[in-house]
Amino acid sequence: MNRTLIKDTINKTEQEVLIKGWVNIRRDHGKLIFLDIRDRSGLIQAVINPKVSAEAHAVASEIRNEYVVELIGKINPRGEKQINLDLETGKIEIEVTGLKIINGAKPLPFDITSDTRTVSEEIRLKYRYLDLRNERMKKNLKLRHNVIQFIRNYLMGLDFTEIQTPILTKSTPEGARDYLVPSRIYPGNFFALPQSPQQYKQLLMVGGIERYFQIAPCFRDEDARADRSPGEFYQLDLEMSFVEQEDILELTEKLFTDLVKTLTPEKHITFSPWPRITHKEAKAKFGNDKPDMRKDKNDPNELAFCWVLDFPLFTEQTEEDFFHGAGDKWGPSHHMFTAPKSEDIPLLDTDPGKARGLQHDLALNGVEIGGGSIRIHDPKIQEKIFDLIGFTKKQKQRFNHMLEAFEYGVPPHGGIAPGIDRLVRILAGEEKISEVIAFPLSGSVRDPMMGSPSDVSDKQLKELHIKVDLPKEKKIDI
Repeated sequence: MNRTLIKDTINKTEQEVLIKGWVNIRRDHGKLIFLDIRDRSGLIQAVINPKVSAEAHAVASEIRNEYVVELIGKINPRGEKQINLDLETGKIEIEVTGLKIINGAKPLPFDITSDTRTVSEEIRLKYRYLDLRNERMKKNLKLRHNVIQFIRNYLMGLDFTEIQTPILTKSTPEGARDYLVPSRIYPGNFFALPQSPQQYKQLLMVGGIERYFQIAPCFRDEDARADRSPGEFYQLDLEMSFVEQEDILELTEKLFTDLVKTLTPEKHITFSPWPRITHKEAKAKFGNDKPDMRKDKNDPNELAFCWVLDFPLFTEQTEEDFFHGAGDKWGPSHHMFTAPKSEDIPLLDTDPGKARGLQHDLALNGVEIGGGSIRIHDPKIQEKIFDLIGFTKKQKQRFNHMLEAFEYGVPPHGGIAPGIDRLVRILAGEEKISEVIAFPLSGSVRDPMMGSPSDVSDKQLKELHIKVDLPKEKKIDI
C-alpha cells in the first residue's frame, strides 16, 4: 500500500490508508488511546481501540510524543460533537488496524508545540532539528521557499538567466573582513569566500549575459548584527546591461509589489508608487538613511517601502576606519564600483566630497533590505576612484582582471541586491532574522549544534603549511 499524506485523507472517507509521521500528542483514555499524527502536510487524530486491534493497542501503549510511526487504518467521519473546526482534518479520524514504531524518541529538551521563541537561543540552536518541527518555524521556512520560488519564476519570465558564481574567489578590499580559505596546492596563498558576487556579476555583463540573477550566499567576517545573520546571509543578486537607474527601480518595485500581493495578501503596502527621498533629506528628516515611513508603526501588516537616492559618492575616513588600509581621506559610500552622477563627474577633480553616486537603497519599515547602483563602465573613471580612495599600485593590481575586462567592450550596467533573510523576516512578522533561517549561527558567531568553529588536526594544518599561535586564554571551549 502506498503512503497517503495526511492532507489527502480528507477525500478518503471509508477508505483504508497508510500514514507515516510523528506522534504530535498521545492521549490515553483507558481503553481508547488517541494519537495526533503529524507529517509535512498536516495533522490527523488516530484512534486505537483494543476491540479493533489488540496488537495495535499494545504497541500504542509504548508510544510517546515524537515517536516516528506508521499506521494502517480506515478513515471515518467524526461524531458531530467530536468535530474540531480548528483542524483541517477535524471532521475525520483514522481507526487504526495496524501500528508500527519506526523509531522512538527521548523526552524533548523543550516543548516544540508551544512558542519556542521563549526558549534560550543556545538550547534552540543546539537542538535546531527539533526547533524546526515547530509549526511556526516550518511556516517561516515555507514562506522563504515561496519567496525565492516567486522571484525565480518572475525574473525568468523577464528573460533573466540564473547563474551561480564561485564560492572560492580572490581576497580584494571591499569593506568587511574576508573569510579566508588556505590553499594546499599554493602554500601561503588563500582563497576568500565572496562578500558578494559584485565583481562576477559585472564581468557577466562584460560577457554579454545582459540579464543575470541568483540567490547568492554572501560571507562576511563581522560581529553579529541585529538585522543580519552573522557569518553568511543570502541576497537576490540582480544585474542588467543597457539600463538606467530608473529601470532598476521600476523592476524592483513591481517585483516586490506582486510578490507581496501573491504570497502575503494580508499585508498592505502603504505607498504606491514607492516614495523616493534623497540621502540628505532622509538624514535631515529621519536621522538615518533607512527611514521608517509607516503611518501606523503598531500595524504588523503595514509595509512602507521607500527609495533613498543621491548618496554621497564618498565618505570621509578616519584612522579607525576598516576599509582597505589606505591612509587617504576618502572611502566609498557604497562600494568602489558605483558610478558618479554624470553632472558630478567634474567634481572628482575639484571637490570629491560633493560628488553624488548613482546609488539606490531600498528601505522597508526602517530596515535597509537592499542596495545597488549604476556601475562604472569607463576604465578611466574607475582608476580615478581607486586613486581617490588611496589604493596603492599593489592594491590596484588586485583588480587587474576588472580593468582588463573593461578594455574589451563593456556595456553600461547596474543592479541591486535585496536581502532575502531581511525581507522574509519582515513578511513573516518576526523580530529576529534567525527565525527565518534553517541553521543560523548564534549571536556569539558559533554553531552550538555542530560545535563549530572547531579545531582541526595537526596533519590538516601541516598539509596547509599553517602554524597556529594562539594564547591559551583565546582558545574556545565549544
